[in-house]
Amino acid sequence: MRGYTLVWSGQLVSLLGTGMKDFALVIWAWQLTGQATALALVAFFAFAPTVLLMPFAGVMVDKYDRKWIMALTDATAGMASLGILVLYLLGSLELWHVYGLVLFAGAFQAFQWPAFSAATTMLVPKRHYGRANAMLTTAQAASMVFSPIMAAVLLGIIDISGILAIDVVTFLIALGCLYAVPIPKPPVSEEGSEAGKTIWGKMAFGFSYIYERRPLLGLQLLLFFTNLVGTIGLTVLSPMILAKTEDNATMLGTVMTLAGVGGVVGGVATAGWGVPHRKVRGLLAGLVVSGIGGVVVGMGRSLPLWAIGGFMYTVTWPLTNACNQAIWQSKVPPDLQGRVFATRGLIAMIGTPISQVIAGPMADLVLEPAFMDASGIPAAMVGSGPGAGMAMMVLLSGVLATLVGVVGYSFRSVREVETLLPDHVLAKEDEDEGGDGGRGG
Repeated sequence: MRGYTLVWSGQLVSLLGTGMKDFALVIWAWQLTGQATALALVAFFAFAPTVLLMPFAGVMVDKYDRKWIMALTDATAGMASLGILVLYLLGSLELWHVYGLVLFAGAFQAFQWPAFSAATTMLVPKRHYGRANAMLTTAQAASMVFSPIMAAVLLGIIDISGILAIDVVTFLIALGCLYAVPIPKPPVSEEGSEAGKTIWGKMAFGFSYIYERRPLLGLQLLLFFTNLVGTIGLTVLSPMILAKTEDNATMLGTVMTLAGVGGVVGGVATAGWGVPHRKVRGLLAGLVVSGIGGVVVGMGRSLPLWAIGGFMYTVTWPLTNACNQAIWQSKVPPDLQGRVFATRGLIAMIGTPISQVIAGPMADLVLEPAFMDASGIPAAMVGSGPGAGMAMMVLLSGVLATLVGVVGYSFRSVREVETLLPDHVLAKEDEDEGGDGGRGG
């Protein structure tokens, strides 16, 4: 895993810089508008093009060198941060500039996830799929731990311009690590040689591949509903804490950092011990625990409960993601993974931009005014005044996400996805050579 570890290290540094930039932009947008809608739209414009372009991105990932596709996505993200930095230094930065630049970066980010996932299959033997994916989630969690508190401290020293400059430098580091690692091209499978002759045919192939394998389709529909309901709460989390703490950026940074500790702990545990032999059980259990964490955050009114709920919310992310990725990497031939993974990403995440658009106006126009003078059971659950309406959104989001995980286990096609579908040939050969080492599958 030496090559993978070097690429992962570069992505870790890049994620830290991006996390600092995102936190700084949240504070900037909140101070500028005081509305959850502004923050939700930044997230929407960053994410919507990523989701919508994924089928096309998957075709390109399978056709061209995955290493250089990953390099392109890192470079364009760095260019977007550089554009925001220049506008800020000129005193001309406005919200619509941020919307446009994150939209530009988001379009190219559509290529990043399918390219990285497919490249992982070629860099890592099957017995380490779970650990490799846990490492990636650990890097994302580490960004949650260190980026908010670092950004909160640095905002008072070097301003947002310094943080944006740091983000640009981290992208250069990621590019250097990626350049140093050769990523082999996958052999062409029988299915791959027959999978569409035109771009439209190849884009459609991902949908037909998943549709014909109902257990995989059921798994992605489960994640679709999880993201649909979970994103509503996640979108208003930062403005909720800012509203409840009188715009205390340090408090928000502390909460996000303590929540990120859960992701690091879960990631280290998953990377060290591996995933369960029945990976789908780990996936479903992770969804339930994460949903319960959202309930605790919504009901919390101070740092201790926010931290506990945030820890529960993130501690199972590495397990959930590692189990899900390992299942797909084992079942889909490597030369098809770009197209199929892009399509599964579209299915799982198409609800996210919908929730991002809904969450802001729902908070600003409906629930925040309704809970400004709340009483009775609603007030006992989430309080009243600024932030209470958004807290109710976080609470309900957690309840629904928990139910999705529980209901998912009742479907046989989801519960037995690992046994109903065979592994692809390369994964099977690797398993015969090295095995999964018990829980390390």
